[in-house]
Amino acid sequence: HVQLVESGGGSAQDGGSLTMYCVDSGTIDGRTCLGWFRQAPGKEREGVAGIVDGSNVYYADSVKDRFIISRDKGENILFLQMNDLKPEDTAMYYCAAAWTVENWAAAHEYSYWGQGTQVTVS
Repeated sequence: HVQLVESGGGSAQDGGSLTMYCVDSGTIDGRTCLGWFRQAPGKEREGVAGIVDGSNVYYADSVKDRFIISRDKGENILFLQMNDLKPEDTAMYYCAAAWTVENWAAAHEYSYWGQGTQVTVS
């Protein structure tokens, strides 16, 4: 059983940094697909970054070169290091997991979701 819990959100200034954490209390293995998504008010949930099949890393164009996704397999923790934050990064952020995906950024392909944590940049 996979259970995801995010933490690390909060407020930051324009140009600041935050690190997000997602802890899995279940049994995610190295082949699992993991992703960070975000949803701003009135907008659809969008993929921010993903790790597919344990090692292939993907980023949305809007966060490329600013955000870094990584994982600690031994501790079952997924990280999202967010640098040079912008007001448009303000959203509820979610981590998600799936056994397999065709499109890392497609939210409907993920079966397991955390409860979300708010990030506000001003």
